[in-house]
Amino acid sequence: MATNVQFKTNYAVSRKIEPFYKGGKIQINKDGTNMFCMCGTKLNVLEIATGAVVHSVEQDDQEDISSFALSPDDEILVTASRALLLKQWEWREGTCMRTWKAIHTAPVASITFDPTSTLLATGGCDSTIKIWDVIKQYCTHNLKGSSGVVHVVEFHPDISRLQLFSSSMDYKIRIWNLKSSKCISVLESHYSAVTSLSFSADGNTLVSSGRDKICTVWDLKTETSKRTIPVYESVETAVVLPDSADSPGAGRKGLHFMTAGSKGILRIWEADTGRCVYTQTVLHTPQETEDEAGIHSLVFCTLMPTQQMIATVNVEHNIILYDLQTLQPRKQFAGYNDEVLDVKFLGPSDSHIVVATNSSQLKVFEISTSNCQILYGHTDTVLALDVFKKGLMFSSCGKDRSVRVWRMDKTTGEVQCVAQGSGHTHGVGALSCSRMKESFVVTGSQDCTLKIWRLPESLTSKVNEVRLSAPEILQASVTEKGHDKDINSITVSPNDKLIATASQDKSAKLWSSTDCTLQGTFRGHKRGIWCVQFSPVDQVLATSSADGTLKLWGLHDYSCLKTFEGHDASVLKVVFVSRGTQLLTSGSDGLLKLWTIKTNECVKTLDAHEDKVWGLHCNKADDTLVTGSTDSCIILWKDVTEEELAEEQAKQEEQIEKQQELSNLLHEKNFAKALGLAISLDHPYTVLTVIKAILHEPTGEKKLEEVILKLRQDQKESVLKYCTTWNTNSRNCLEAQAVVKVLLTHETPEALLQYNGIKAAVESLLPYTERHLQRLSRLLQSSMFVDFMWKNMRLAEVPAQSENSVSVNSRAMSLQAVENMD
Repeated sequence: MATNVQFKTNYAVSRKIEPFYKGGKIQINKDGTNMFCMCGTKLNVLEIATGAVVHSVEQDDQEDISSFALSPDDEILVTASRALLLKQWEWREGTCMRTWKAIHTAPVASITFDPTSTLLATGGCDSTIKIWDVIKQYCTHNLKGSSGVVHVVEFHPDISRLQLFSSSMDYKIRIWNLKSSKCISVLESHYSAVTSLSFSADGNTLVSSGRDKICTVWDLKTETSKRTIPVYESVETAVVLPDSADSPGAGRKGLHFMTAGSKGILRIWEADTGRCVYTQTVLHTPQETEDEAGIHSLVFCTLMPTQQMIATVNVEHNIILYDLQTLQPRKQFAGYNDEVLDVKFLGPSDSHIVVATNSSQLKVFEISTSNCQILYGHTDTVLALDVFKKGLMFSSCGKDRSVRVWRMDKTTGEVQCVAQGSGHTHGVGALSCSRMKESFVVTGSQDCTLKIWRLPESLTSKVNEVRLSAPEILQASVTEKGHDKDINSITVSPNDKLIATASQDKSAKLWSSTDCTLQGTFRGHKRGIWCVQFSPVDQVLATSSADGTLKLWGLHDYSCLKTFEGHDASVLKVVFVSRGTQLLTSGSDGLLKLWTIKTNECVKTLDAHEDKVWGLHCNKADDTLVTGSTDSCIILWKDVTEEELAEEQAKQEEQIEKQQELSNLLHEKNFAKALGLAISLDHPYTVLTVIKAILHEPTGEKKLEEVILKLRQDQKESVLKYCTTWNTNSRNCLEAQAVVKVLLTHETPEALLQYNGIKAAVESLLPYTERHLQRLSRLLQSSMFVDFMWKNMRLAEVPAQSENSVSVNSRAMSLQAVENMD
């Protein structure tokens, strides 16, 4: 084993990538710096620049937030919960300013503010609309007449008109006059749910979109339809583009609007002619079957005018920000990762992580900004990942029975699929990349076979070339039946000569990487083996199993060298750290454990996940760890061994200095400072030593009183706590009672009741104090009895002087005897 290695002792959480958005609308503040997203009972505020959640507000009643709205001036945030309560928040502080009943008899489905930020409209599932004055805090209107859920409410941008537009389940758009509180017009054109309403800059034109695959342009002066435009997709949002917007295809006169819907692409339309003047080009193929929402379907879209961007949300909760001029993606955020099945560091300097999340899509996160690339290619759930040594290429496999090889552009960080292969008859759940060069990939499947896929040299020679037109097709060079049950894990040895597999059949096997000939079998686990890993420095193999153990095996004779027990559940992953001298494991109970191989000892248990930890990977520098769990959480861990060691050494040096200072203070008889220093060191014995030194002085009790009274309350609390311990021993009870006497004499009962832990201290002091009192009473009685008996004895032959000395000696002997008996 490697020598002179610093063993790791602890890891600390340095970053968490958690779900921050679980559906519904998003809203961006007017300067484009923050994004507001609903996530169950929370409303998260995401900083767009860093991708970090900087603020969060949460419902006290633990009810999900059904809708929310941020005022146009960014000052007022209102949320509605399923408990039929409205809350107004100071969102930067995360504090609730006021709560009031929504009056609705069913949850609020939609909320919006008017342009002046003074009126709030809520559309409920009870077919009613309420208007609230948020300044004077009362309900101004109760609008009835809608049918079913009111899922769209919008104020007219010209507040002088005092008009509110709404749409409900009867597919009609109603215009409400807020002066008369009546519906003044009903716009009928759609025959399916109306999903959005968007106004032109002059307020005279309205564009409505629907799931009936049409958009309607309305003239609000005449309140009639100007044009019905068939868009051939279920539209979730239509946004009227500002006249000043420099967007593709919109550089001409007239009104233009953008649509987002089931095809998963953005399109720009000319309102006057109904022509589509621009269609976004994307990497994925647009959805052909609009009736079913595909993985690319867009469910929301909003304009960011100050940034000249547009934000879209797809059905899998991925938020993508596009440049308004080119409609090319600027940033992507993954709002919800679902179950994380595997995670690996990526990039030459481990600047990214690639994640497989119970989905056919792969996600590549840039760690510093949380910017997320969504990789399309697999047609079913991706199950496993592995990265080649240089960090620019990685491979993936999944339930679609295929394996894919991906490459990252060194300069832009863009990832593309460069090769793919298929041939397994069942889902592929395990794979491993070659370690020395990017030469081959090994896969293991539920069909119990393993395949070796040789990579053509052209793949590695094209690292600096432009995007490939299509991925190269891989063919398996070797196929071998490996196990009797599913293959759960595969790993390639550091020299690329051996392959190890682990299976649900409770065995692990060793194979030659050239022709897949079986070298040996490892048996000993009582249940299926989840993971297998080669040591980076020794001829040793590590396996982790569903029986809760991990084992080390020798590659010479295939014998079990060590067994580690400590997990209470299945051990899902194992990796070597500290140059092969330690192991890190993850379990199905969400725990991580750090083991030292030499001592078989579990050094540390890390608890941050709430469910199975399927993903576990260390970076090249061996100082950072990434884990992914089925609790949808990805955690980055930092090795804090050296920091803790330095901190401990600093503490020890500080203790030594304080001990020396204490010794000097006692020598100088500066008892007040000495006692304060001893208390700060939290050394009860040292405090006792100082008190004894004080009491040994000629006026000890008076000095002790002066010193105790100079202490702060927290210091007095500490001394009182020490006294409860000293009082249990008759040798130290004198000092304890002396301190208690000072406190009881000079502190009022009201002040003593404020002491932390006073109840426990009194309960502990009382019984032992009573015992000391009884002991002293018995001693006094015995001494008096001996004295009485002696005086009544007639010893004529003893002179008077001798009689007195004998009396004193006898009493001393009696006292000693009683003490010994006690």
